[in-house]
Amino acid sequence: MANYPIIDKIHSCDDYRALSAEELRGLPAEIRSFLVEKVSKNGGHLASNLGVVELTMALHRAFYAPVDRIIFDVGHQAYVHKILSGRANQFDTLREKGGISGFPKRAESICDPFETGHSSTSVSAAIGILRADKILGNDRSVVAVIGDGALSGGMCFEALNDAGQSGLPLIVVINDNAMSISRNVGAMSKHLYKIRSSGSYQRFKTNFSDGLKRIPLVGEKLFGILQGIKNRIKYSLIPNVLFEELGFTYLGPVDGHNVGSMTNVLMRAKELKCPVVVHALTVKGKGYMFAENDPERFHGIGSFDTRTGKVSKPTAGRSNSAVFGEAMCELAENDKRIAAITAAMPSGTGLSEFALRFPERFFDVGIAEEHAVTMAAGMASAGMRPVAAIYSTFLQRAYDQIIHDVCLQNLNVCFAIDRAGLVGEDGETHQGIYDIAFLNNLHGMRIMAPSTQKELKAMLSLALTLDGPCAIRYNRGSLPDKSLDTPIELGKWEEVKPIGRVTIIAEGRLVQTALNAAQGTDAGVINVRFIKPMDEKMLEKIADISQNVITLEDGIKYGGMGSAIKERLAGRVNVNVLGVGEEPIMHASIAEQDEQCGISENAVRQLINKLYQGECE
Repeated sequence: MANYPIIDKIHSCDDYRALSAEELRGLPAEIRSFLVEKVSKNGGHLASNLGVVELTMALHRAFYAPVDRIIFDVGHQAYVHKILSGRANQFDTLREKGGISGFPKRAESICDPFETGHSSTSVSAAIGILRADKILGNDRSVVAVIGDGALSGGMCFEALNDAGQSGLPLIVVINDNAMSISRNVGAMSKHLYKIRSSGSYQRFKTNFSDGLKRIPLVGEKLFGILQGIKNRIKYSLIPNVLFEELGFTYLGPVDGHNVGSMTNVLMRAKELKCPVVVHALTVKGKGYMFAENDPERFHGIGSFDTRTGKVSKPTAGRSNSAVFGEAMCELAENDKRIAAITAAMPSGTGLSEFALRFPERFFDVGIAEEHAVTMAAGMASAGMRPVAAIYSTFLQRAYDQIIHDVCLQNLNVCFAIDRAGLVGEDGETHQGIYDIAFLNNLHGMRIMAPSTQKELKAMLSLALTLDGPCAIRYNRGSLPDKSLDTPIELGKWEEVKPIGRVTIIAEGRLVQTALNAAQGTDAGVINVRFIKPMDEKMLEKIADISQNVITLEDGIKYGGMGSAIKERLAGRVNVNVLGVGEEPIMHASIAEQDEQCGISENAVRQLINKLYQGECE
């Protein structure tokens, strides 16, 4: 194990600020070595953190956490912040059960003022803190550190529009590495590129102002008169007008890997006492060759060999995302109406190949889930068959659009809900456990849950023939690659083990859990392929035979599938609803989370035995 003599001295932000100049010079390399070693063991977000080492060091030189508030958006770039605020000795437990989170957590440290697991939220939170400080009489700096990818989110634009006219001393630091998870897209990304490529305006602005003010007697007056002329001239020099027109003073671009330069610019921003944008240029993955060359793969990675950059434990079988992407390509070959939409996640949702083969029918809208859903509705209204592939946790952000723009108009939009259910080490901000509950009551919505990869492909094929909205939810990882014994029919469940006195009604990945738990008993197992509409005939059959029913779902149990089944069988059968409870599920392995929620194979088997014992008693 490597030695980290400088990091070992840092137990608080004050310890970091007390380091000598020589130690500060050696710290970036030590932090990068530390990050590579620790993330290689437990996995995590590596490339983004390697890219903000010097930027974070500068932030903690210019500002005084925890008094000053530094909000990282998205929080996956906060590992260096955690080191500088004294948590390096906990990194062996990164993202493990009971260990430190991969995101900022208020309960973890006083230096984490706001939790940011989803993007584009920091500016809104920061202006909220400043407004509270003004009312309560607090005097401190508030900084939002936002990635250039997060600027594509509509919420960020709303916040910038509000904050710019507030006059409050908000400092927005743009960490511009031309990446979010995948390559950035959209007009904002192009705008930042143009700023990156030109320094002429800043030189002009400084020379113009200083030159005028030096003219004896009339300099200040001339400066005021000619200010308007300067503002017109800047339009002809570079396109950097967006931030200043919104009410921000723009500083940059500045080298985000130069601690001295970054610190000086941040100190200048603090002195201005007005809304300021600091534009920092960084390289995602900097300092580790494999991450620099492939920042997308090293954005979020499992354990890996530091010498080769190869994942230590390759996943068994193809991922569900890859199977979905393959099915999309096959279907799109024969139907030109099929289009794919993603919100900055082409690789994560398995659509990279679709983007290459059908570029005219692939749309990455950036981190803008609301826009993605309503755009899909617009496409559907014009005769297309759009598929919006969005992680469950991020689809929450477009709930109104699903209701108002898709369901009320009964439009042919298919939602491919990736990472549905418990997701493991990313923790409570990323759990995909709410989609069943929030979709189940919507007009015209169908909800499908494949238990195998072949079911996933068959369900997608069916979904693209249906009239009206539908959703297919599938988990992170790999479902079994089993043969499709019973054809997929709308609203029909599958009796995979004969209905018994105890019957388990399970959905998605938990069908296999139910089968394993029921082994050696006469408990029946039902594969709920369709959460909505439900198989009413099958429910009647279950009610006629079973005395006890166990519902098993990879989602919130209050208002979910089990609740709906319990309503239908009320007064006829004893229904035991198993699912995720109301308490947030912290980071751990999926197996540990299953155990915590009482939906593991062991928990289900214990309940089966208890129900049979109850009959005997």
